[in-house]
Amino acid sequence: MTPRPFSVCYITDRRALGDRPLLAIIEEATRAGIDLVQIREKDLGTRALLELVQNAAAIARGSSTRVIVNDRLDVALAGGAGGVHLGGQSMPAARIRTAVPPDFSVGVSCHSAEDVRAAEETGADYALLGPIFETASKLRYGPPLGLEVLEQAVRGTRRMPVLALGGITVERTAPCLAAGAAGIAGISIFQGCDSLADRVKALRAVAAVYDRRRE
Repeated sequence: MTPRPFSVCYITDRRALGDRPLLAIIEEATRAGIDLVQIREKDLGTRALLELVQNAAAIARGSSTRVIVNDRLDVALAGGAGGVHLGGQSMPAARIRTAVPPDFSVGVSCHSAEDVRAAEETGADYALLGPIFETASKLRYGPPLGLEVLEQAVRGTRRMPVLALGGITVERTAPCLAAGAAGIAGISIFQGCDSLADRVKALRAVAAVYDRRRE
């Protein structure tokens, strides 16, 4: 059995970084081989956000890391990002598709199996589903969905990857993969570690062990 690709998505939150500059973290994430860096800085004005995205895109250029901009398609395109990530109130993915290059990634935040099916039907490339586990930053979305909902969501898709979000740790990665997740996403799992390289290596090791067990 061919192992499925395992994707790692780092979602930024510069306000939780203290004195550490966000661009330095993005550079470290790129060197560590993180697949997606989602710029999620909702409080930034257009000019400041565009500058951040331009700098992040320059850092990631030529690497395997793709910079994704939360919600702001205009900034993503102007800043040279590789995609946009849509929320529940964002423009539909199908409409985005008419205005972007074929290789431009469109992700969607989902909070139910039904959301995931809808995201795939409207042309999304991937979905972030959460919160899977309890986490303080996602309390406004209600109780955690749990692994059963993750499994239902994955079963309801044809090919679209579903990444698990919310309370993700290295130890919880294998259960997410067992439920069908194509990868994991998060903030604190990356911003709260001493070494991004070691954290990504540990996550990929978990995925590799899981794939070997499935063969």
